Amino acid sequence: MKGRINTPIENVSINTEVIAQYAGTVAMECFGIVGMAAVNMKDGIVKLLKKETLTHGINVKSTDGQLQLEFHVIVAYGVSIQAVTDNLISNVKYKVEEFTGLTIERINIYIEGVRVID
Repeated sequence: MKGRINTPIENVSINTEVIAQYAGTVAMECFGIVGMAAVNMKDGIVKLLKKETLTHGINVKSTDGQLQLEFHVIVAYGVSIQAVTDNLISNVKYKVEEFTGLTIERINIYIEGVRVID
């Protein structure tokens, strides 16, 4: 389902892929995030995604002008997961709401792995 903004003079639809791409870009700017993760449910294998495929680690649901986002992320070794997730939530919420004009109802973050940064 697409995100919708309805006003008296216009109707705007935003594809959830666009929202996912933007949210992924914002997430990658956050401290402590190494990347998005693709989880193979069958094998239980987690794979670090390249920048071109960020949207595979993000799920976006839109209902009645409100968004729900799920992030599957890999974090840097040695950082506070609480600090990383707080930073991710606040940055994504602010920037995505400004970008789309829609309200974020919920953000779920799934830490799928830890990676040592060289």
